[in-house]
Amino acid sequence: MNNILVTGSTGQLGSDVVKELLKRGYSTLSPNRSELNLCSEDNIRNYILNSNCEAIVHCAAYTQVDKAEDEKDLCIKINATATKHIVKCAKILDIPMIYISTDYVFDGTKDGEYTENDETNPINIYGESKLAGEKYVQEILDKYYIVRTSWVFNINGKNFIETMLRLSKANNQLSIVNDQIGSPTYTKDLSRLLVDMLETSKYGLYHATNEGYCSWYEFADTIFKLANINIDIKAINSNEYASRAKRPLNSKLSKDKLIEYGFKPLPHWEDALKDYLIRRRDLLIWKRCW
Repeated sequence: MNNILVTGSTGQLGSDVVKELLKRGYSTLSPNRSELNLCSEDNIRNYILNSNCEAIVHCAAYTQVDKAEDEKDLCIKINATATKHIVKCAKILDIPMIYISTDYVFDGTKDGEYTENDETNPINIYGESKLAGEKYVQEILDKYYIVRTSWVFNINGKNFIETMLRLSKANNQLSIVNDQIGSPTYTKDLSRLLVDMLETSKYGLYHATNEGYCSWYEFADTIFKLANINIDIKAINSNEYASRAKRPLNSKLSKDKLIEYGFKPLPHWEDALKDYLIRRRDLLIWKRCW
């Protein structure tokens, strides 16, 4: 297996997947939006069936959770319908595929960790669309890895860390939600795991995040402490924060299956955050030098 197609290769996860694949000696296909138009079945079929790809890592997605409530058709077209077309191509070519899913397939009402076998019940359009994509993968393919993850951040992307750092420059106090619990996930770590999976035949549905759990408030507090930023943050409940889409309060995903199948767990989210901030600092220094 050599020529691997990565959709969404300029996004947070896709860009790190491409880096990891190249580091291990694979060649990659990284089509842009005009080359691989997820709103066109003909375009998807023509591109993939003529690409000579030997595996697909499907990272591209509609991820604007609040906006999706008003753009339901577009969200479903990209996250579900386009996934179905890609899956059909993978079936024709008889190649493995990784599909990236989300903690938002759950409603967040469970007390403990969600396992891969727990009942799904999304409470927003984004979660519904990603779950629909999961079902297409499972119904059509045998050679698949569905990987549910959460709270993703990447050194070059728009993410919660960058939002907090930006807001801290213009505000003396911030109000942060404290009743949504999950795991921040560093794409640098997750991409290594995805390529590890691709190098096996251990197909199936997995949960994969960095280790440990926190609330958004605890995440923000740790960001500011590690970045040596002195700012007052106030803990609030979800119902005090205006958002278009509902979010699950409990996004704890069990990673026991990863360990059971011999995959190495990702580092703790605090260690991932420390690495992120160091790389971010070095990148800013490099940019200033040039």
